Amino acid sequence: MKKKISKPPFICRFFTREHLICEVATEEKEIFLTFDDGPVPEITPQVLDILLERRVKATFFCVGANVARNPELFERLIGEGHAVGNHTYHHLHGWKSPPAAYVEDVTRCEPLFQTRLFRPPYGKFTPSQYFLLRNDYLFVLWSVLTRDYSRRVNPEQCLDIAIRNTRPGSIVLFHDSIKASKNMLHALPRFLDHFLEKEYTFKSNLSN
Repeated sequence: MKKKISKPPFICRFFTREHLICEVATEEKEIFLTFDDGPVPEITPQVLDILLERRVKATFFCVGANVARNPELFERLIGEGHAVGNHTYHHLHGWKSPPAAYVEDVTRCEPLFQTRLFRPPYGKFTPSQYFLLRNDYLFVLWSVLTRDYSRRVNPEQCLDIAIRNTRPGSIVLFHDSIKASKNMLHALPRFLDHFLEKEYTFKSNLSN
């Protein structure tokens, strides 16, 4: 696998850390584990079981429509101490969405859950969308993209990508989705065990 796939999105270079982050500046052995696209009953409970067994906390960037369909699952996620981020209500592609409609879709999540954290689906958004949302949300992208969703990546490759590119302060992106489940469910527990054995801690305080 080419190492470049794990680098922060190029667009990060043009925005300030006050409003957008791709990793956390720290010298401590800390990792920030994140999941996109849930919660879904087929996959998210398995992720929560893996995290609970290891006493690991994560941040789940939730799709509003999935939260509306699965309120009890969302309550479990919250009840087990995980943080929540906004991932739009309909998983919108920012480059294909008018700014006003995009902002409306983001804010539609607010009656379901309140959070300052926001991750644009696919990591794609326009300058207009950014400027309309930045005062209310912290854009959280990533420094390690595991590619668990890719059909070109097998489970062992997914694990290798995750381990090889993670360092202190990394924001690591997995997906609690059906599409990513084969790779993610293989890689996630092994990834956690690898870094727990190295005495890393997993944090979810991205908004601090």
